[in-house]
Amino acid sequence: MDKEITQEVSLQNRKKGIIITLISVAVLVIAVWLVRVTFKSSLNKSEITTAVVKVGNIENTINATGEVLPEFEEIITSPINASIKNVTMDAGNKVKAGQSILTLDKSAAQNDYDKQKFQLESKQSEIQKLKLDLNKSFFDIQSNNDIKQLHISDLGDAVENAKRLYNAGGGTREGIEQAELNLKVAQLEKKQIENEIKNKQQTMQIEIKEAQIAADILQSDLNALQHKLDLANIVATRAGVVTYVNKNIGANIKEGESLARIADLSSFKVQGSISDNSLDDVHVGLPVIVLINDTQLHGHVANVSPSIQNSIITFDIQLDERNNKQLRPNMKVDVYLVTATHSHVMMVANGPAFKGPTLQDIFVINNGKAERRSVHIGLTNFDNVEIKDGVKPGDVVITSDMTAFKNSAEVTVNN
Repeated sequence: MDKEITQEVSLQNRKKGIIITLISVAVLVIAVWLVRVTFKSSLNKSEITTAVVKVGNIENTINATGEVLPEFEEIITSPINASIKNVTMDAGNKVKAGQSILTLDKSAAQNDYDKQKFQLESKQSEIQKLKLDLNKSFFDIQSNNDIKQLHISDLGDAVENAKRLYNAGGGTREGIEQAELNLKVAQLEKKQIENEIKNKQQTMQIEIKEAQIAADILQSDLNALQHKLDLANIVATRAGVVTYVNKNIGANIKEGESLARIADLSSFKVQGSISDNSLDDVHVGLPVIVLINDTQLHGHVANVSPSIQNSIITFDIQLDERNNKQLRPNMKVDVYLVTATHSHVMMVANGPAFKGPTLQDIFVINNGKAERRSVHIGLTNFDNVEIKDGVKPGDVVITSDMTAFKNSAEVTVNN
């Protein structure tokens, strides 16, 4: 007779089966890992890139972006409020000094000039009239003074005559006193006239000087407006290439508004941009490498903008070879700021094998085998990586990505 299996026994059997299954899976995983570690992997030589360890100088760089700009670019602005009448040059045209770029309608400014010129002529006529009036007034006062001097002479003679008459017994003391009084009054009147002459001279000088200053101000304003009218003939001041011109014929232009730009394309600079996280690394004089295709151009930071916009720092780079034929206006280039330099160190060409940490594993080819080694990484740039230890000059290092063999101690390299 069959005996019924209890629920407790059934549960124990189920647990035992689960434990056995888990142990089997763990053993299988460990076995696979041991196989991958113990047994040697292999790859074809055509699947990898290699580089030889060499001794040399290496520069540590941080990446930035750059734009090629003409080193000298003149911005021509409107000297007056006007409108664009005609455009004779397009962007990209070469110009010589003195060539016309565009023409402004300067009729409004010319009317202002004519008005100010008329005001100046009126002021000059006013000065001339003032001088004539003041001279006439001065002449009249001077004539009165001369007449008063003659009158004083007559009164002096009258006093002498009164005294002689009195001594002869024909006059009186009152007659002498009256003659002397008349003389003193005349002398005081003469002093008054002389003082008036002096004051008149000073007044003349002040009034004429004030009128002349007003005329000089008008003349200065007139000269400035004439200069602006001359500049309103928009011409090139130097030979170069027109990089921009306002072609909106009929548009109203305000004084100071940009009309054209002329660049000297015989020399260039680079305007660099980098995140403000590198603010402490960027300074004037810092060596720079500018990469154009496969060409490296060297230079240095000439100046750093004091302002930060959208977390970006801008700086100008002065190139050692400013007239390189590959330089083009507005060209985008890669910029590398050289922050440090190590001399006579082991280094190898940079590649995907180098991930960035200071301590990392690389593979070195030896007798057809790629051996994994732990090395310390020093300075890095876009060309090379410094290796401080774990290799020697002449070793061949795999520079391609070896992530697939990260658990392999040795890899066979097939030809």
